[in-house]
Amino acid sequence: MASAAIFSSLRRRRSPSLEAFLVPVDLSEVGLLETLFSVSGDVVSCFSDNRFPFQRRNSRALVGKVEIFRSMLECLRDSADGGVLTPTAVLCLKELYLLLYRSKILLDYCARSSKLWLLLQNHCVSGHFHDLCQEFSTLLDVFPVGEIGLSDDVREQVELLQRQSKRAKLFVDKKDDALRIRFFWFLNEFESGRVPDSKDLRCFFVDKLHMLDAKSCRVEVEALEEQIVNHEGDVEPTVPVLNGMVAITRYCRFLLFGFEEELEVESQKRARKRLITQEIAETFFTVPKDFCCPITLDLMCDPVIISTGQTYDRRSIWRWMEEGHCTCPKTGVLLSHNRLVPNRALRNLIMQWCSAHGVPYDPPEGVDPSVEMFATACPSKASLVANRETAMLLIQQLADGSQVAKTVAAREIRLLAKNGKENRAFIAQAGAIPHLRKLLSSPNAVAQENSVTALLNLSIFERNKSMIVEEGCLGSIVEVLQFGHTTEARENAAATLFSLSAVHEYKKQIADNVGAVEALAWLLQEGTQRGKKDAVTALFNLSTHTENCLRMIEAGAVKAMVLALGNEGVSEEAAGALALIVRQPIGAMAVVREEAAVGGLIGIMRCGTPRGKENAVAALLELCRSGGAAATERVVRAPALAGLLQTLLFTGTKRARRKAASLARVFQRCENASLHYGGLGVGYAFASDSASTRNTTSFVSDVSLPMSISVPVL
Repeated sequence: MASAAIFSSLRRRRSPSLEAFLVPVDLSEVGLLETLFSVSGDVVSCFSDNRFPFQRRNSRALVGKVEIFRSMLECLRDSADGGVLTPTAVLCLKELYLLLYRSKILLDYCARSSKLWLLLQNHCVSGHFHDLCQEFSTLLDVFPVGEIGLSDDVREQVELLQRQSKRAKLFVDKKDDALRIRFFWFLNEFESGRVPDSKDLRCFFVDKLHMLDAKSCRVEVEALEEQIVNHEGDVEPTVPVLNGMVAITRYCRFLLFGFEEELEVESQKRARKRLITQEIAETFFTVPKDFCCPITLDLMCDPVIISTGQTYDRRSIWRWMEEGHCTCPKTGVLLSHNRLVPNRALRNLIMQWCSAHGVPYDPPEGVDPSVEMFATACPSKASLVANRETAMLLIQQLADGSQVAKTVAAREIRLLAKNGKENRAFIAQAGAIPHLRKLLSSPNAVAQENSVTALLNLSIFERNKSMIVEEGCLGSIVEVLQFGHTTEARENAAATLFSLSAVHEYKKQIADNVGAVEALAWLLQEGTQRGKKDAVTALFNLSTHTENCLRMIEAGAVKAMVLALGNEGVSEEAAGALALIVRQPIGAMAVVREEAAVGGLIGIMRCGTPRGKENAVAALLELCRSGGAAATERVVRAPALAGLLQTLLFTGTKRARRKAASLARVFQRCENASLHYGGLGVGYAFASDSASTRNTTSFVSDVSLPMSISVPVL
């Protein structure tokens, strides 16, 4: 009884599904009977022959109860014309609808859930069945069986069910419980640093859990990771236990079933996603603004709400948080927590809009990025040991396996490297990087894309950056950027260069690679919205090295960034990069030669983000300082700049006000400036205190850029 009370307490912490309370209203007696008969028929037809992995006895007993109620409902329906149901009977039938619907939900849960999850929830799920049985018993106690027209045999079945329900006790299958205890033994072995024998693992996963191939293991892993996303922190099992389950199952997948996995389905899936992305891009300007992610400006596939109440696409905001940012990208407000709440209402609206306008909608499949974000917060030694053993198997296949095995191994290393710095560290230490470098030149598009993305994920860990460069990967990454088989491969190559360029000494090496800057400039002009974002952030990092200025001018990067000023999604970063380039006279001259440069920066000051306005006014100020009289005259004569500066001096950020005040002083020193900008005096006086602190820090600190490493979820 004590254990039953505990499980009941745990169950109450989970809110019931809203659909469980959809009681039919405004129905006639005939309509109510038809609805009940339909629901009970669905339960019987769907689950009477279903072979449940666990909870078999409880499931069979529940389906048997529903079959008896269905017989009763059929009898009532056939005799409905001959008599009228009493108010008590109608009330009981509505309560029966709730119980039938909850039975359907519970049976469906047992049929579709992860096997290991059901195993660990054995007591809790058994308690759910017992609760339903007790509620059926209560319903039968008050049901007016004698007042409705039932045949004798149906009446006997209902009365027998009533007596059986009263005597029913909580049933926990001992065989299922033994398997649960066995799995915890495996978990303890990994926790202690010992890897169980492969025969024991095969007996458990293949013979007991009936995971007969790699696909069933992959489905199990995806189901477990979904449980991590939906997990409530105060409910057993804990997140570290769930992480251990995922890691052990992934390890057994490759240990028991090898790597010769068919990749044709994956290739077709990727081709379909690229087609969808292309078609969405073609209709980009017709997509409602509220349906687009504020970070990427792409149509959101899986909108989620963060703690500040803002909505982002799950993949984009996860990348932001993965880098260590703790603020909202849109508002700058500090995040109180990292939980992501699905915005299902917006997602439904997006789906309806896509359907109405013929735009293909690619809903999230399998694991989403928040799995990794939430999972890495609670690593366990068992998961680390299992992941390390998995990585060793994967790297061995990268070295000696067939082409198919290498492709599968690269994909799994990519996925493993997404999940925490510990995984990234030991994957690199185990020697994966040289083998991934070789795959960058593979003629197989999937292998190339997985290998470059794996290197991107590994490069997020600071210590791995030097290993990647020292292994000679830069040249190969640039080749993928130039000639990659897929758009995703080229974009991820650009993101990898951005990640590596965070180390100052590598910025010159990257720029000196033949074709690197040219390829980034091309991607900034011709790539997808995400590709442009990756390219402009990489170019920004390269522009912080003064020796790269001439190289970027010759490669056409300056022209590409000037054109990017008109693209809302990348204008902020482009303005920041130009602000760095124009610090040098040669860079200022190159920018002045671009007719659209000053106008583009003015446009950002008018309607850009706060960071974009900072970067734009900083670029104009440095253009005046380094570009000589011609550049200053062009800036001074720009229309509408006076009003924009006036507004910025009062409403801009601290850095924007400081730069605007400095630019105002430049105007005052210009011949005839007072004729055009006489109204700047008040604003200048307001900002003079801030302006007096100019040049106390390096200029790079005055260029604001949210740096996002693009780690795709594929």
